[in-house]
Amino acid sequence: MAGANPIVRPPALFRINRLTHRTVGDRWADRMVPEETPVALSYAGTTHAVMMASPADFDDFALGFSLTEGIIASPEEIESIEVEDLGAGIDIQIRLKDSANTRFQARRRRLAGPVGCGLCGIESIDEAMRSVDHVDKSPLTLAPDDIVGSVRLLSKLQPLHAETGAVHAAGFYVPGRGIVAAREDVGRHNALDKLAGALVKAGIDGASGAVVVTSRVSVEMVQKTAAIGASFIIAVSAPTALAIRTAEEAGMTLVALVRGDDFDIFTHPGRVSAGAARHVA
Repeated sequence: MAGANPIVRPPALFRINRLTHRTVGDRWADRMVPEETPVALSYAGTTHAVMMASPADFDDFALGFSLTEGIIASPEEIESIEVEDLGAGIDIQIRLKDSANTRFQARRRRLAGPVGCGLCGIESIDEAMRSVDHVDKSPLTLAPDDIVGSVRLLSKLQPLHAETGAVHAAGFYVPGRGIVAAREDVGRHNALDKLAGALVKAGIDGASGAVVVTSRVSVEMVQKTAAIGASFIIAVSAPTALAIRTAEEAGMTLVALVRGDDFDIFTHPGRVSAGAARHVA
């Protein structure tokens, strides 16, 4: 099995606005943020799945994915792995030996379309990097109390997590009303999709509030939040570099690492009433 080209994209450095709620004013800090990029896994020249992944260890990824998905029974069934940096993403071409390739082609015919993995059956890097809806015209602003309060409120609306400790939650916070809808799921993307459906069913305008999540913020979470029409995404955990760039492009305020009364504003801090207009990209 041939080795892959060791392409690695290191973490990115961002200048962020760090607001400490118990102190007056704000302060600036540098934060290293992990990259994520669409990685296409292709067999016999045909894309099988596209995954959002950390841009490193591609040969391990190709081998592990092939094994865990049952595409190969052993590493010896892979003839070669070639990695190409396409700029917008990474293409991994995996060439299988004859017997494994025959099994894979038969399996692909049985699947007849969606692969049930990756980005919900997405089969191209262009689809994974789809343009994001713009929310920059939203007039919504939030105070620091809104941001820290929204996370505290969501923590009280997670019965499944309280019972199992193993699920994510997504909620929708409206100033003056609190969390008006919340959904849980073992998958963070699923929780957000469920929330989107609940908002539509309830006739709640996405521009009226903020999406609040218990997970990290990937680019998909930003894309889904923009599709809802919300100009805020508030997260307990950290964002990826691609998520930050996408939120910036969409005109979305990304607030993350909400811990107690402290939080970091990564994009468009002008919507936070106590935030600084001195944001530096």
